[in-house]
Amino acid sequence: MTDRVLAMIGMAKRAGKVHTGEFVSGRDIKSGAAHLVIIARDASDNTKKAVADSCRYYNVEYVEYGTRDELGQCTGGGYKAVVSVVDKNFSKAILDKMRLS
Repeated sequence: MTDRVLAMIGMAKRAGKVHTGEFVSGRDIKSGAAHLVIIARDASDNTKKAVADSCRYYNVEYVEYGTRDELGQCTGGGYKAVVSVVDKNFSKAILDKMRLS
């Protein structure tokens, strides 16, 4: 994995600061725990709309990045359409890496 953004997401996951899946991420958004939500570019239109609407409503920053497979690989396997970052510093670092790439 040479993608620095995905590597940073993986590091945040190993530190316990990332939650995966639409349901858990939705709970993070509503509770105010999520500082950043990452939606896979190849997620379904319904998933993209539901998560983006929820993020806008609860004023949580969100981005589309990577594929479900890439997000799954860097967070422990499987396909992951939605990832929430629950640490402010990791969120900032991930966004900084996105701006540089």
